[in-house]
Amino acid sequence: MRIIGMDIHRVFAEAVALEDGEVKRLGRIGMTQDHLESFARTLLPTDHVVVEATGNATAVTEIIAPHVERVAVANPLQVHLIAKAKIKTDAIDARVLAKLYAAGFLPEVWIPDAATLARRRQVTRRTQLVRQRVRLKSIVQSILHANLIAQCPHADLFGGKGRSWLRAQYLPDDEQEAVDRHVEEYDRLSEALKGVERDIARAALSDPNVTRLMTIPGVDMVV
Repeated sequence: MRIIGMDIHRVFAEAVALEDGEVKRLGRIGMTQDHLESFARTLLPTDHVVVEATGNATAVTEIIAPHVERVAVANPLQVHLIAKAKIKTDAIDARVLAKLYAAGFLPEVWIPDAATLARRRQVTRRTQLVRQRVRLKSIVQSILHANLIAQCPHADLFGGKGRSWLRAQYLPDDEQEAVDRHVEEYDRLSEALKGVERDIARAALSDPNVTRLMTIPGVDMVV
């Protein structure tokens, strides 16, 4: 069995092949679909490929998996610890991944199916939109504070009563223009948020397991 280790970076990956205890460098692969597909076509149906869990690991796996027997995705933090203990090196690279896999020491992570990944991305998008809206509120509060305006007496500065109060405050022209832009951006994000939440709700209705599948630490919504 040949083991292919891939050390994935943002714009390229380094690949090696481990076979019969010998390591052979396969070269550098660009992190584009075309480059990865060309590389995948050079692999054998009996190959096992090992990559680290990075932001683009799922896309890499989807391209390579049809061409090989198996793709394993490693937990990078655990790989680092095991590599120091077992192989006596601090470097997490393609050689280390291949050798750990061959030795049975590779800590793997579970890769969800495409539908689950899509739903998780939607939850992530919702979280990002919520955080952006909170940031806009904080910016407006900072503008008010810088101009010695007392705290809004209403619970939601961007709610109906809060906006009426905000419009009644005196601000220099440039500061007022900034506040208006932030309120406009807040409304745009709110519309985008509604669209994402509708998509999440539809997914929840179509799959009774979606609540369990989409529960992610740090996310403030579970459908």
